[in-house]
Amino acid sequence: MQMFFEDQRLGPIAEKVAAGKRLDFQDGVTLYRTSDILGVGYLANIVRERKNGNITYFNVNRHINPTDVCVASCKLCAFGKHKKDPKAYTWSLDEIWHRAAEGWTEAITEFHIVGGLHPELTLDWYCEMLRGLKKRFPEVHLKALTMVEVGYLSQRAKLTIRETLLKLMDAGLDSLPGGGAEIFNERVRRIICDHKIDGDQWIDVARTAHKLGLRSNCTMLYGHIETEVDRVHHFLKLRALQDETGGFQTFIPLAFHPENTALHHVPKTSGFDDLRAIAVSRLMLDNIDHIKAYWIMMSPGVAQIALRFGADDIDGTVVEEKIYHDAGATTSQSLRRGDLLRLIREAGRDPVERDTLYHPVTRTESAFTVLV
Repeated sequence: MQMFFEDQRLGPIAEKVAAGKRLDFQDGVTLYRTSDILGVGYLANIVRERKNGNITYFNVNRHINPTDVCVASCKLCAFGKHKKDPKAYTWSLDEIWHRAAEGWTEAITEFHIVGGLHPELTLDWYCEMLRGLKKRFPEVHLKALTMVEVGYLSQRAKLTIRETLLKLMDAGLDSLPGGGAEIFNERVRRIICDHKIDGDQWIDVARTAHKLGLRSNCTMLYGHIETEVDRVHHFLKLRALQDETGGFQTFIPLAFHPENTALHHVPKTSGFDDLRAIAVSRLMLDNIDHIKAYWIMMSPGVAQIALRFGADDIDGTVVEEKIYHDAGATTSQSLRRGDLLRLIREAGRDPVERDTLYHPVTRTESAFTVLV
């Protein structure tokens, strides 16, 4: 690959990228520590276009956060609250079904459902919620419950992870989001989220889900107290599980928002940090097809640039998102389908609407068709 890099250490990495060879741990550390962010983005864009051409995916979805009551009290979180907190909320099943229906149209292909670890809501309650949504919206894909939530419900119900997932699947669960992974390093987890399942348990829940045929996303929370080494080890664990199961469909790097958390003194990530996170993940996670630039976290403008730094997905319409906004996010809580089309086209990419499993969606004025 004939290119001049500001940092000569990128030369051998570029040769691996050109040959389609897997990058190793030291390559990942170098990509994080080099000042040549444009060189890293250039390499990530090569891989991105090799996998997905000029396409950028988006979907029309709705976020549902049933409760912010949570027993975990993670230092990284501005969303979770104690049950007695006067600002805490828990929607009834009827309210969840009502909110899902508010402004609902046949354009919506996915409900994205995550919330706190409520001390009283049972596995049966969540199953009833899923059944109710599936009954009312049979064509909508239910992407619900992080690995952390599944682990918590399993523990409370005194069931295995497999038994818990089977009950949820029977109730209508279609796939899992990738939240709660944070950073797998146990030193870091003891500080930022010591009441959650540990990193190995997160991996085990994902492995079990994949073996049952459930697809999932995966994530990494960066920009708090972790190191570059911690991030690269995180990638390697995700990559190893993907080699084993092939069940991850999308990776989403999530920037830590310190406002309103116990780690409020930590500086916010910069746009460069966010672009580097996209680029390095694209280069290290060679066996995961899609990298998402979550616009509600990094802003629509930075997400547009990320489409040239390795990202091929810009997420969806969202409508109402509580977790990042409780942590100080100032982006809009929703974008219209037309806004997403415009953002993608302005970035020089070709927009393709997808369903949750990346089947293209073709749409007319009054109907849509999923092309399987």
